[in-house]
Amino acid sequence: MLIRKISSSKFSKMILQFNNLFLYRCVSDKNSTISHTPPPFHIFSNTRFFHCLGSPIKNPNLFMPKSSAQLSITNSVDGTPRVAKTDAQAALFDYLHCTRGLSFLDSEHISKNSPCFLGYLISKVEKDQDISRALTKFFRYHPINEFEPFFESLGLKPPEFASLLPRGLIFLHDDQVLLDNYHTLSDYGVPRSKIGRMYKEVNEIFKYGVGVLDMKLRAYERLGLGRSTVIKLVTCSPLLLEGEINNAFVGILEKLKALGFSSHWIGGYISSKNTYNWNRILDTLCFLEEVGYSDEEMGALLRNDTALLFEGSGKQVYVVVGALLKLGLKMHEVYGLVLKNPQILSPKSAKNFWKALHFLFEIGMETEYIAQILCSHIEILGSHSLKGPKTVLRKFSGDKHSLCETIKKDPSAFFNLAFKLKSCNAEYVAARNPNNFVEKIDFLMRIGYVENSEDMVKALKRFRGRGDQLQERFDCLVGAGLDFNQVSSMVKQAPTVLNQTKDILERKIECLRNYLGYPVESIVSFPTYLCYDMERISARLSMYAWLREKGAAKPMLSVSTLVASSDVRFVKYFVNIHPEGPEVWENFKKMFTLEE
Repeated sequence: MLIRKISSSKFSKMILQFNNLFLYRCVSDKNSTISHTPPPFHIFSNTRFFHCLGSPIKNPNLFMPKSSAQLSITNSVDGTPRVAKTDAQAALFDYLHCTRGLSFLDSEHISKNSPCFLGYLISKVEKDQDISRALTKFFRYHPINEFEPFFESLGLKPPEFASLLPRGLIFLHDDQVLLDNYHTLSDYGVPRSKIGRMYKEVNEIFKYGVGVLDMKLRAYERLGLGRSTVIKLVTCSPLLLEGEINNAFVGILEKLKALGFSSHWIGGYISSKNTYNWNRILDTLCFLEEVGYSDEEMGALLRNDTALLFEGSGKQVYVVVGALLKLGLKMHEVYGLVLKNPQILSPKSAKNFWKALHFLFEIGMETEYIAQILCSHIEILGSHSLKGPKTVLRKFSGDKHSLCETIKKDPSAFFNLAFKLKSCNAEYVAARNPNNFVEKIDFLMRIGYVENSEDMVKALKRFRGRGDQLQERFDCLVGAGLDFNQVSSMVKQAPTVLNQTKDILERKIECLRNYLGYPVESIVSFPTYLCYDMERISARLSMYAWLREKGAAKPMLSVSTLVASSDVRFVKYFVNIHPEGPEVWENFKKMFTLEE
């Protein structure tokens, strides 16, 4: 067979036009206007290009491909014409992969995730109609600093990586050690977009020899942690990979195991978006032991409020304890106060406590009275935020002395005057021990509701049960294998999920696993599955499982299709499709009706 030789430039152009034809749909808007935002300057030109781009301006020299009549001419998010951006991506990929010899995956990731660098390239050739061809020529005579698009593709902005660029090097292959460690992390499963943050914080780990970084990752797996947990840990705390294994972190795991937590528990409550001080978290656990909590009490405390450890790495403990000591309390008195009111150590409560302390100092109250009020009412003060001193003083014509005397005579007047949420004031005045109400608000704040907001008021009505009951049901879902953030999102979509007992929730999850073999994650996008009654769930899942065994149904239908469809639709598509279906369906309904 004869094969006609085609020049590489023409071949690349043909492929590019073919890709554009299918990547971008045609539009027929006759009033479409062409707009163009000037791309940012190159990092070596002027560092001020990192400011936000201005509004689009008309450009008579805008690149216009020959096939523009069939292509969308809309701009991408950064203001660059989509076709021009696609051409630039293809040209950069071709340069990195074919000319510089980088792997296909590396070249593709860099070319698709470096928008600022692509803007710089387009600015150099935007007057040419054929962007791809112009850039190919540009690369031939102007070698680029490959570390710039590389670091940008790792999630760093140009101002962040400007100081990280290696001196005297422009080609990635010149720093093979960096590439090797980068590949070790990406092959392990660390998202490439998170590796940039790791390099910025601890670039020493990218200087390890062959196999060293992989060995350090495996060392944390040997502590009993799953790979997904290790990935979360090293992305939020890359310092764990520096030097020997982190002793403070090992100490935390040992203490958590002694309290009855599994090694995987910590993975459900840490976020790769945050940073953690493991030494301070360990100190927090030691402090709770010194206070006098038993292992059972500490375990219950941490299960009810994981933010105590992981939000701020226990910083709020230092804030509260330090404030109480400065008010004149002895350490044993502080221990007793924290022992009776552990919720004061949560981040939100600690913040409210600090605001109350500042409020009383601001109006000029004596230290001894401040200590008395805070210690006597520490629970309610930690549960609600206060108005500013100036706002409250308006009712006293700015007279601080009069306000102080009013609070000394009747501290409940302080709550009526200063609390933001009126319903909370009435609740406290009506009952001096509002534990149930406080616990419920604390739980809702832990899962993301904002205090004193309209959503919080609605949630207080929709979530039924005490705070400890809601927390128990929430923990049941986390214990079933779901992530903390996933469960928070689920219960916000369907609050009635937590209005059921722990036993019912466990039975519904077991139905999903036993009848269909589905993972528990399959209900994350359909949390209302847990709101249907057991009879409906059991009968329908059993019917579908029977159909699968007979080969009469698709193997992995969504849970919503099976449970949420109407009775008429379910009978039509899941009962009548098999000759024996109606009889089997009636048997299942009778069986589960009797069980209920």
